[in-house]
Amino acid sequence: MTSSAPRRTVLAAALAAAAGVAAPSAQAADASRSTAAGTATPARTPDAPARRPKSLVDYHAWTTTADWARGRGRGTAPASGARPGIRLAHPTGTFDYRDPHTGRSATWEYATWTSPVHRLPVPATEVVASWNAHTPPGTWIAVELRGTYTDGGRTPWYVMGRWTAGDGDADIRRTSVDGQKDGKSSISTDTFAIDTPASGLRLTSYELRVTLCRRPGGGVTPTVWRLGAMGSDLPDRFEVPASTPRLVGRELTVPRYSQEIHKGQYPEYDNGGEAWCSPTSSQMIVEYWGRKPTRQQLSWVNPDYADPQVCHAARYTFDYQYDGCGNWPFNAAYAATYRDLQSLVTRLSSLTDAERLIHAGIPVITSQSFLKTELDGAGYGTAGHLMTIVGFTKDGDVIANDPASPEDAAVRHVYRRRQFENVWLRTKRRNAEGKVVGGTGGVCYLYFPAKPAPTQHRVLRELGIR
Repeated sequence: MTSSAPRRTVLAAALAAAAGVAAPSAQAADASRSTAAGTATPARTPDAPARRPKSLVDYHAWTTTADWARGRGRGTAPASGARPGIRLAHPTGTFDYRDPHTGRSATWEYATWTSPVHRLPVPATEVVASWNAHTPPGTWIAVELRGTYTDGGRTPWYVMGRWTAGDGDADIRRTSVDGQKDGKSSISTDTFAIDTPASGLRLTSYELRVTLCRRPGGGVTPTVWRLGAMGSDLPDRFEVPASTPRLVGRELTVPRYSQEIHKGQYPEYDNGGEAWCSPTSSQMIVEYWGRKPTRQQLSWVNPDYADPQVCHAARYTFDYQYDGCGNWPFNAAYAATYRDLQSLVTRLSSLTDAERLIHAGIPVITSQSFLKTELDGAGYGTAGHLMTIVGFTKDGDVIANDPASPEDAAVRHVYRRRQFENVWLRTKRRNAEGKVVGGTGGVCYLYFPAKPAPTQHRVLRELGIR
């Protein structure tokens, strides 16, 4: 990323350039437990993974009682319950916030928690924060990042998101913040990026700060259970090394939802269903783990609409600044609003990593971009699209729930392994005009139980996730 332009602006330009090959279903795509989950046949090759090379991706999070105790709290206190967290206990002050999306001004009292400095094993060019929190009506959180460069300088405190689960009269509108930069780095919607990676400048460490906000005198409090970030320094590459199929022949029974059947519905949320690949994918996995919105929560949806929970997911992942549903951390935060689910945004290094997760029963939501000719069977091209890996054939090809399908029954696709791996993991590609543009470099969402099964816990830990 080389500018502070929001990701939606970058995507809009890329989509316009690719207009000759993109199907209508992709033109507005986003760049974007423990319940038993159904599975099919067991994996064919359950041998131990080969020794892993040093990773260029580092995901680190604060989640335990000990983690929270190591940070600097001002007005926060431990939160009791099944998951250790922090809550607003004694406000340290108040501030006025004018919501840019409603025009309303309000006074909020707040407390803060600041993480210890996390030193990146490999200095990073990009960082994406994500979090899990409970925000009752009239509460919200702001997540910020500050880092140190390899030249010894420091970034400002960058806002990575102002987030609340709701959108009622007592709530702010969840939002990313555009225009943040310091001449060396910038924020593009949800991603911190060094402006000129070729200069050699990198981020060596960072700390995260979360501000917990509520109406003055209120008895309710936001609670934060997980706060983390993924830092990476991936090489520029148009093609990635091919992985060897290992843990294959398994398919998870994941609900299948099409974003396309919601075309034109609730256009205030990113122009309707054609752009809902991210929340549609998120909802599939939420329901895979046995959770779903209540009838009361869905009462606002037109009863004539099929799969109202997809409309619900779009509404409650919507980023009012990005003007879309493809904010990566907002999707993860939405998933974690469901009982005993946790979630995060990270990168994986190969389809071998995805195989291990599938073998443990954990689906993987992936973000990729491609021309129509680069992924056989998709039938469209896209500058950014989310779909879900739900399994692997016996030959190692990818079984994906692709929401850019005309109906729910058509959502299951089998994509050629080599093609899928490349369009997902590369960091550079050429668009329809031959211009060099970016790829996502293996970005994915992982949603899993607050208390994973032993096998799931082991695989997550081996992938650097806890």
